[in-house]
Amino acid sequence: MRFLYSIGIYLFHLALHIASLWNSKAALGIKGRKNIFNFLQQTCQNKKIIWVHCASLGEYEQAEPLIKKLKTEHPTKSILCTFFSPSGYEVKKNDPLPDIVSYIPPDRCKNAKKFLKIVNPEVAIFIKYEYWYNFMNQLHLRNIPFYYVSAIYRKTQPFFHPLGYWFRKQLRKCTHFYVQNQTSKELLNGIGISQVDIIGDTRFDQVYNTSLNKYRSPIFDEFTQEKPTIVCGSTWIEDEKVLAKLYPKIQKSHKLIIAPHLIDNKHIEQIEALFSPFRVIRYSKMENEKPENFDILIIDSIGLLKKIYHYGRYAYVGGAFKTGLHNILEAAVYGIPIFFGPNYKKFNEAHELTEYKTAFSVKNENEIFAKIEFWNKNPDEYQQVCQRANQYILKNVGAVEKISIALKN
Repeated sequence: MRFLYSIGIYLFHLALHIASLWNSKAALGIKGRKNIFNFLQQTCQNKKIIWVHCASLGEYEQAEPLIKKLKTEHPTKSILCTFFSPSGYEVKKNDPLPDIVSYIPPDRCKNAKKFLKIVNPEVAIFIKYEYWYNFMNQLHLRNIPFYYVSAIYRKTQPFFHPLGYWFRKQLRKCTHFYVQNQTSKELLNGIGISQVDIIGDTRFDQVYNTSLNKYRSPIFDEFTQEKPTIVCGSTWIEDEKVLAKLYPKIQKSHKLIIAPHLIDNKHIEQIEALFSPFRVIRYSKMENEKPENFDILIIDSIGLLKKIYHYGRYAYVGGAFKTGLHNILEAAVYGIPIFFGPNYKKFNEAHELTEYKTAFSVKNENEIFAKIEFWNKNPDEYQQVCQRANQYILKNVGAVEKISIALKN
């Protein structure tokens, strides 16, 4: 099975090389890995390394509060943070928090051996998922403890399939699993893995810490001062079409802030076309304008979204009319109702927030409108939704402290 796995990895990276001829994201990943071992040799030599691996940017957000804690508690050690995806590496390659930032090499046996010989980490921490079996095997053979943090499991994964023996065998090499929920623990226990504890999701710590210092800006203060606002984050064109049908029904009483997932000019122009009957402006063009004169503000820059959800009376989080829901905790931490589309099955926090009746999956604009109208007529009900959202966040904060204590033991 390992031979077939290695063939699969080889073919996967061959496909990436071919795709890099026309796909800029694939090209960044190929280019970024070219001199990876020379880079690691120069940056990791004679250092005590804690290795933290993240698939992409979302996993880094889960890792960030843990990295801060590790740096505080282990000031003499260096944090190496690796990424698989250019989406994470390109955004965080100059982040001052980790001491070293790199791509992870392709998961071939010789690469895993070379990587671990150079880096020689004291411990390895994998965030949420990504199972690179050659790296796992080499860590195990070298007696380097490695952990999965904020991991979450579903019955459909190959580990739990009747023919998934080889995959289960690799998982058992892990030193300890720190999972998000009881279901994940039970699934692992069911395949003979007992080194499991439920600690929750470190993203709660991340978003809670961010919310303690609310971002203020005259642009957003003035834009939102006259009417309640719906902050729409990480939207795709499918989401924006729903919002474009909703807005004529509420435009007299509400404003929109739209922070799309893609901020290229073509996509921004599509949004402007959808909302052409209304007064629309891009954030980048707001400098010499009066924010209160506009109905819709399009955020065409990176890094603002998680700071501005608190300006909303409601939030809409995109992705669930397309491939899958984006981060809803960034909105939930501010205690406001959240709307999203129907594709959220793989997202534990979305299930929990819908059970709390603070987040609402919708199929069309009419369902959003009905909720807004109901809360306008029943403000006490709206306040109860907000209170439940706050309770949900506070209940789940503390995963980083639990992991820190566990790692010490």
